[in-house]
Amino acid sequence: MAETPESNREGSDPGRDGARVSAPELEAWFVREVLPLEATLMHYLRHHWRNASEIADLRQEVYMRVCEAAHKELPHPPAKPFVFAIARNLLIDRIRRQQIVPIDAVSDLDALNIAVDQPGPDRQVIARDQLRKVQSALDRLPPRCREAVWLKKVEGLTLREIASRMAISENTVDRHLTDGARVLADLIYGEEPKP
Repeated sequence: MAETPESNREGSDPGRDGARVSAPELEAWFVREVLPLEATLMHYLRHHWRNASEIADLRQEVYMRVCEAAHKELPHPPAKPFVFAIARNLLIDRIRRQQIVPIDAVSDLDALNIAVDQPGPDRQVIARDQLRKVQSALDRLPPRCREAVWLKKVEGLTLREIASRMAISENTVDRHLTDGARVLADLIYGEEPKP
């Protein structure tokens, strides 16, 4: 390749001319720019993801996505906005892929600033109020009943799996679910629960 004023200019960034970044350049950039952000990245992931056992995997996936993107072209310095945009997008992707969104994750969605088609402010207020009602109603259930309802409705377990996890019979699980559904409906729709 013939040298051009652009290619031999001192201080020019590798990967800026549209060519792929070489592995040694990418590794040097990663060690210099990305690895120093690890503590901050881990704090961010722990704050925004409720399952602590997945944090290390999330970090590795962020690093993988950073390297894949930087292999095509190194981002403009500083790398921090680039890394955290990838982390944010990864969390959004994970939330979207989950079939069930836990109630406690909904409060963190506002912090992520997910850009999606959102209902108007009035519908958001109504939805949050309904969510608070459901959470409050769940909190008022007896502990074993609440556990059975949570395992069935949120975690999606079968009666047999719930019975095994709670060390009770399937009939007892069914009774907990029936009682829980009745009490929740009464609490949510304004009627006093029947003894």
